[in-house]
Amino acid sequence: MANTPQARKRIRRNERRAEINTNRISRIRTFIKKVEAAIAGGDKSAAAEALKAAQPELARGVARGVLHKNTAARKLSRLTKAVVQL
Repeated sequence: MANTPQARKRIRRNERRAEINTNRISRIRTFIKKVEAAIAGGDKSAAAEALKAAQPELARGVARGVLHKNTAARKLSRLTKAVVQL
């Protein structure tokens, strides 16, 4: 159990940040799923639009520290490649 005031404050802060970060990651995953669904449906224009919307979300995730830079780059690269191959 946390005994110092600073440790108690860190626990409160970590709980708030964890909730915010969970929501951010969930939002990013939703955008990625939209791209994947459009790819699975074979609709190139819809997939391209969804990818265009997902790209800034991935970049924002990196900027906010919820995604590693290379992870976002890898996901974006794979999605772009899949859209181009349609």
